[in-house]
Amino acid sequence: MPGRFYSPRLTLVFAALLSSIGPTQARGQTELADLREDVHGLSQRVNELTLRVEQLEHENSELQAKVARAEGNKEMITAAQLNGAVADINASIASAVAASRSEILQQVATQMEVLAKQTNAALDSLAKAGPAPQVRTTAATPTPKPAFGDTYSKEGVSYTVAKGDTVGLIAKKTGAKAQDIIDANKLLDPSRIQAGQVLFIPGGK
Repeated sequence: MPGRFYSPRLTLVFAALLSSIGPTQARGQTELADLREDVHGLSQRVNELTLRVEQLEHENSELQAKVARAEGNKEMITAAQLNGAVADINASIASAVAASRSEILQQVATQMEVLAKQTNAALDSLAKAGPAPQVRTTAATPTPKPAFGDTYSKEGVSYTVAKGDTVGLIAKKTGAKAQDIIDANKLLDPSRIQAGQVLFIPGGK
């Protein structure tokens, strides 16, 4: 079986090229894919030519074996001509492969130059755009604490909250003002007094 056409240099070039393609170079990536298909087709063509050469060499070997057994010079002339044809084919294959490699490398270099220009243009565009705008965060405004008055009477009585009591009910029981009870005890939420809680009742009886 013939060996497949393989170029480590081309493989390295394509690997470096594919790794440099960014999201903004979709068109270049498509062109590289097409170029890789062309290289694949060329490799198949070279493989076919190599197979043909091997077939001709096999036929040449058989003909040379006949020449060794035959008498006269007629078949020897034919073998010499066949050897010359095989040499010409080998030379043509070598020339075609060299030309194809040179053309492919030139196309790859051109494509890399285009991609480099596109990358530089994208970087210039980002540089001109400047840094991304910073989002300002507004600090949460603290909830102001209620201000308690200081005009209530400093004399009064202690009262233990019973179940079901409210500030208004306690004020009614003791004859005090509800706001004075709130200010004196600094009740942030007067609706949340609990049974058993001891309150000072300014001016209470």
